[in-house]
Amino acid sequence: MSQAILAITEQLDGSFKNVSFEVISAGKKIAEKTGGPLIAGVMGAGIEAIAGQAAEYGADRILLADHEGLKDGLSDACIQAAAQLVAKSGPAVVLIGATSLGKDIAARLSARLDAPLAMDCVDVRVEGDQVVATRPMYGGKVLAEVSLSGTPAIVAIRPRAVEAVAAQGQGEVEKVDISLDGTTLSLVEKHMETGKIELTEADVVVTGGRGMGGDDFAVVEALAKVLGGAVGASRSAVDEGWRAVSDQVGQTGKVVAPNLYIACGVSGAIQHLAGMASSRVVVAVNKDPEAPIFSKCDFGIVGDLFDVVPAITAEIEKMKG
Repeated sequence: MSQAILAITEQLDGSFKNVSFEVISAGKKIAEKTGGPLIAGVMGAGIEAIAGQAAEYGADRILLADHEGLKDGLSDACIQAAAQLVAKSGPAVVLIGATSLGKDIAARLSARLDAPLAMDCVDVRVEGDQVVATRPMYGGKVLAEVSLSGTPAIVAIRPRAVEAVAAQGQGEVEKVDISLDGTTLSLVEKHMETGKIELTEADVVVTGGRGMGGDDFAVVEALAKVLGGAVGASRSAVDEGWRAVSDQVGQTGKVVAPNLYIACGVSGAIQHLAGMASSRVVVAVNKDPEAPIFSKCDFGIVGDLFDVVPAITAEIEKMKG
């Protein structure tokens, strides 16, 4: 198996998302095993200046689809561009980040090419001529080994599941002329929260649950700010209207894998645990000593979060000087 590996990247406002480098690194491992070239696909508008960054993680070739129609990152246009990048490179394996956009592209690309797809994977490798992906199932209770038969094999990799490792590649940038004829989606309006760290890419996530008792997440936000992290919410907090759906962590929300996850007033329902089970270190603060979250955390504090969390924040601020 010595064919090309295509890693489709994702950027936002002229900056690559971290998952793009993780996907390229995953592709580099496979390329070293198969002997094929590692190709990075870069899509967007006015992004020629950043395309070369893909070489810093091992890309041998960089296919650049720079088109004004890709400016808004709409899936309708991105899937057309991705399909043309696949046609241009003829890869044996296509890797993409399992973000909201990445999952959309992967699924539609699979249908369009009648190609096998493994979604939300935490690892991918090649055994002989077979592509094997590892993906969590049943809320993260088991890891399934999935063999993909067919070409190209498409694998969507969960953010932060694979380490981004610097490995200089040749990085030859080649502009690809693409056609976006037939796209039907158009952007009507965009609402962006500036300065907010994306949950799935954060090193630290501080989550508030039903124990918050209302929409005042000030203590959680203060701790997240001093740690340089993102603020999350359990489904119960979102259902109560205390936080936006975009903040929801869990099986029906976003799956996160930060180095540090702090659960404040979160009971630990199985659906929530499925969304943060890959966190490196978990700290739980809850006044109920029988809360299920305590059986899944590395460090647990039994107490009122409105007393404990501000105290933690104050100590961290003191340590930072």
